[in-house]
Amino acid sequence: MAIHSLPTRPQAEPYRMTARLSPPCLRPYVLGWAGFRTGEADLPSRMLPLNAATLIVDFTGMGSIVTGPRAAVTSSARSPWRHGVALGLTPAGMSALTGAPLREVTGTTVRLEDLLGTRAEELTGRLAAAASWAERFGLLEERLTAWLRPGAGRDELVMRAWSRLQDPAGPATIAALAGELGVSRRYLELGFRRVVGLSPKTVARIARFQRTVDAWRRPSARLDAAIACGFADQSHLTREVRAMAEMTPKQLFAFVQYTDRLAE
Repeated sequence: MAIHSLPTRPQAEPYRMTARLSPPCLRPYVLGWAGFRTGEADLPSRMLPLNAATLIVDFTGMGSIVTGPRAAVTSSARSPWRHGVALGLTPAGMSALTGAPLREVTGTTVRLEDLLGTRAEELTGRLAAAASWAERFGLLEERLTAWLRPGAGRDELVMRAWSRLQDPAGPATIAALAGELGVSRRYLELGFRRVVGLSPKTVARIARFQRTVDAWRRPSARLDAAIACGFADQSHLTREVRAMAEMTPKQLFAFVQYTDRLAE
């Protein structure tokens, strides 16, 4: 599961996170889930670029929300979440869970109850009452399996294209992807705008950025590991990280390594 946000400065108490991939049967819809607890209240945070939706259930009174895909970093003077569960929804997962396309939350944040109705309150209450992360993750698996409607609002071609763009070994260009799928580039772009709310080129850029962040999370990671994620050279990496995260690669690497060392 991609990193959703990072603290913007060290904390007196550690940030703890327990993350798991979703089971294979749910993976086309749910990327994974993570339990989190921040050490301090009202910390500034930095939300990173993502091309999926993130459902966040906070147990400290914020309520439950869904944050949509975004192509650039978003900074906040006060993080609204402290202790809870987050899960990543693919475009297929968004439509299967809510019946709405991913584009309806792209670039914004909405209340979960506006998407799920009374199911949102049920999910929040049961997750908060659970005794362990394992119990919460099991509950998420059970509830999502019951609630997902795979055919609802699904555009098979766009879903397949979105998944291919997450693959490091995927097509080198959007034109190549369109050719692989047997459609024109224009047709593919219109489909992405209609379903995802972002262009396929932007989705590909975000996927490459998130692969880089994931590579930098490993304790033994080196800064130059990012070149293997699809960047042409160091200058290309620097331009993209500055454009998408408003940081230098060295700065982002330091933040990711700091957060990962505090993860459980």
